[in-house]
Amino acid sequence: MAENFDMIQKVYGNFASKVDKARKILNRPMTYAEKILYSHLWEETDKPFVRGKDYVELAPDRVAMQDATAQMALLQFMHSGRDKVAVPSTAHADHLIQAKIGAKEDLNRAFDENKEVYDFISSVSRRYGVGFWKPGAGIIHQVVLENYAFPGGMMIGTDSHTPNAGGLGMIAIGVGGADAVDVMSEMAWELKWPKLIGVKLSGKLSGWTTPKDVILKVAGILTVKGGTGAIVEYFGEGSGSISCTGKATICNMGAEIGATTSLFAYDEKMDVYLRKTARADVADLAKQNADALKADDDVLENPEKYFDQLIEINLDVLEPHLNGPFTPDKSWPISKMKEAVKENDFPENVSVALIGSCTNSSYEDIDRSASIAEQAMAMGLKAKSQFTITPGSEQVRATIERDGQLKTLTDFGGIVLANACGPCIGMWQRMDNPSGERNTIVTSFNRNFAKRNDGNPNTLAFVASPEITTAIALAGKLTFNPLTDELENDSGEKVKLDAPTGDELPENGFVPDLSGYQAPLKDGSGVEVIINPESKRLQFLDRFKPWDGKDFVDMPVLIKAKGKCTTDHISMAGPWLRFRGHLDNISDNLLLGAINAFTDEAGKVKNQFTGEIKVVHEVARDYKSRGIGWVVIGDENYGEGSSREHAAMEPRHLGGKAIIVKSFARIHETNLKKQGMLPLTFDNPSDYDKVQEDDKLSITGLTEFAPGKQLKLIIRHSDGSTDEALLNHTFNENQIKWFKAGSALNLIAAQQQK
Repeated sequence: MAENFDMIQKVYGNFASKVDKARKILNRPMTYAEKILYSHLWEETDKPFVRGKDYVELAPDRVAMQDATAQMALLQFMHSGRDKVAVPSTAHADHLIQAKIGAKEDLNRAFDENKEVYDFISSVSRRYGVGFWKPGAGIIHQVVLENYAFPGGMMIGTDSHTPNAGGLGMIAIGVGGADAVDVMSEMAWELKWPKLIGVKLSGKLSGWTTPKDVILKVAGILTVKGGTGAIVEYFGEGSGSISCTGKATICNMGAEIGATTSLFAYDEKMDVYLRKTARADVADLAKQNADALKADDDVLENPEKYFDQLIEINLDVLEPHLNGPFTPDKSWPISKMKEAVKENDFPENVSVALIGSCTNSSYEDIDRSASIAEQAMAMGLKAKSQFTITPGSEQVRATIERDGQLKTLTDFGGIVLANACGPCIGMWQRMDNPSGERNTIVTSFNRNFAKRNDGNPNTLAFVASPEITTAIALAGKLTFNPLTDELENDSGEKVKLDAPTGDELPENGFVPDLSGYQAPLKDGSGVEVIINPESKRLQFLDRFKPWDGKDFVDMPVLIKAKGKCTTDHISMAGPWLRFRGHLDNISDNLLLGAINAFTDEAGKVKNQFTGEIKVVHEVARDYKSRGIGWVVIGDENYGEGSSREHAAMEPRHLGGKAIIVKSFARIHETNLKKQGMLPLTFDNPSDYDKVQEDDKLSITGLTEFAPGKQLKLIIRHSDGSTDEALLNHTFNENQIKWFKAGSALNLIAAQQQK
C-alpha cells in the first residue's frame, strides 16, 4: 500500500463533489488547475475568485523539504508550539553532497562532513513525525515522484523545482520554509489566486526531440518572468504521448519561467507509472476519478476562452534546443547553434557534459542516453568532453545498474556521481579547470545562472536534453548537431548517429530502495533534538522583534543592486550550503553576488558612517550595531530563482527593514513578507534612478498600512535636497499582521498558545 494512502483516499473521496460545487459557483467549465485549487480550499466558498487579485487560503495534502532548506524550516517549526506535523511531511538529504570524484567517495565524504546536520535532521524528524530520506537515497523531486505524488493532490515543497510533481497530475508549489511551517502547523496556506497559461501540445515527439525541448521552447517564449503569478497547464493530443517522467521534466523546469507551478492532467501514462512504482492502489483510485482529473471538455475544445494566455506547440516540428548561457530563457534551436556560437563568441569546445539531476534522471532519460553511448562505441567513438551521470534516486541507480545502462555509460567514459543535486546547485568541485578559464559546459539540468554550477563566472552553461548533452559529449563541440552532422572515429571513418531509443519504464520493474528511508515515529515526544551549542553549522533560532509602530526614518541604502539579482546573488549556494542551519554564519554571504550600481563591483558597498568600502554583510552588521535599519534597492524580477528563504532571513537578521525594487519574483516576495520585511515596488520604475549612494530613505504611511494603499518614499540626498516616490505593495490584511508581529512565525506561535 502507498504511504499515507488514507490521506489520498480522503482527497479522492470528495474531489468530484467539490469540483461540481465549484463549477456551479463559476457557472462555466473548469480547467484542471482550477479543479485542484477549488477542491483544496481551507474553507468552502460561495463566490468565484479573481485571478491575479484575490488571496485565498488553501489546505495542501503534504509537505516536502530538502536538507538545505529543511534545517531552517524545522528550526522554525520548533517555535510553532506543536508536538507533531499536521500533514504528511518528508525531509530529503540531497543538497549537501559535493560532487568531486565519484558516487562512493563523495557520499562517504558527505557523511563525515555533514554528520551533525544529518543527525539534526534525523532527530528533529523523529521528534516531530517527519519522514527522512537519508543521504544517497536521491533527489527530493525524483523521490517525491516515485513515492508520494498523485493526480489531483496538492503539495508544497521548500525547493523551487517542487512543480516536478505536476508530471503526475499534482499541483506542487515551491515555497519558503515559513510557508511549510504554516502547513505543518495546521494553519491555512495563503496564495494569490493564480492566472492560467494554457500550453496546447499537438503532434508527437520523435527522433532527437524530447520533453525537455518543450520547456526549453516555452522558456524562450515566456522568458524568466513570463509565468510569474500563473499556473501553466499543458493539454492537447500531444501530451498523451509524453511519458509521466517526461511530463515531470517539463513541469520541473517551469520554475525557470517564474510560474507558480505547472501540471498535466491525469492520463494512461500516469496510470502505468503509478503501477510500476508499486502504487496500484493509488492508480485504481485515480482511474475511478478520471473524469474529474482533467479539464472539462469545453476547455479542451475552446481553450482561448478559459486561459489568460494560450501557447500552441506542434511536437511534430519542434526542434531540439539548447538554452543559455547565464539565463535559462535564451533559447536556441539546435539548427541555429553554429550561427549563435560564431556571432556571440561562445567557446566552441565543451569541457564537461553532465546528465541527470532532478530534471532529467528518469529511467527513460538514462536508457535513451545509454542507447547513444552504445551505438557510438560500436562505431569506435568515445566521449571527447568530460562526461558525468547523476542518477535521481537510488531506485533509478540500482535499476540502471541491474539493466546495464550504467555500465554502458561508464564504458563510454562517464563518471557516476552520487544520487544528489551536486553540480546542478553548485556543489561541484571541478578538477579540470583550476584557473577558472572561460569555458563551455552543457547540462541536462534546469538552471544556468553565472557561477551556478561551479562558482566560475567564466563558465558558460547551456541547458539541453540528456540525449543532446550525450551527443555533444561525443563531439566535444557546442556546434555539433547530431541530426545532420557526422563524426570521425579513430579509424578515420565518417559515421552518423541514429536517433536515440529507450524504454519509458523498466520491463522488470524498479529495484526498490530498502534502506534509504527513516519512517516517522507515531510518538516522538521523547526524542531529543541534537544541536551542539558550539556548532558552526547549526543554531537555535531567536524570534524577530515586532514592528515598533512607527514609520521608518532616515535609513541608509545598504546597496543599490544593478541588473539581474537572483537568490543566488542574494544568498549564494555552493560552499555556503553548509551554513544553512546557522542564520548568523550564513548571513556572511548576504548579497555577495549583487552588482553595486554605483561601482559595478559585486558584493562590496560603502559604509555611510565611516566612508569605508567593505563586504555587504560587514556594513549591514555595522548599521545594526548602531541600531539603524537599512534598505536595499533593486531592479526587475528581484529574487528570481531558488525558493531559499535565507535570501529573506539574512537581510532581516542583519537589520534590514525594506527591499524596494522595480518588480519581484513571486516566492522571494512572499518569503520577505513571512520574515517581517517590507517588499515594495516603485510605482514609477524610473524612480529607481533617483536613489543615490549617500541617500537617507524614509518610508511613511506605515501607521495607516492597509491593503492597496500606497506608501511614500522620501529620499534625502547628501546635499540636503529631497525627492519622493510612491511605493506599491501586495500585502493583504493577514500579511500586514505578519509584519506587525515581526514575522509570520511569531503570529503562528501566538495563535497556537491560545
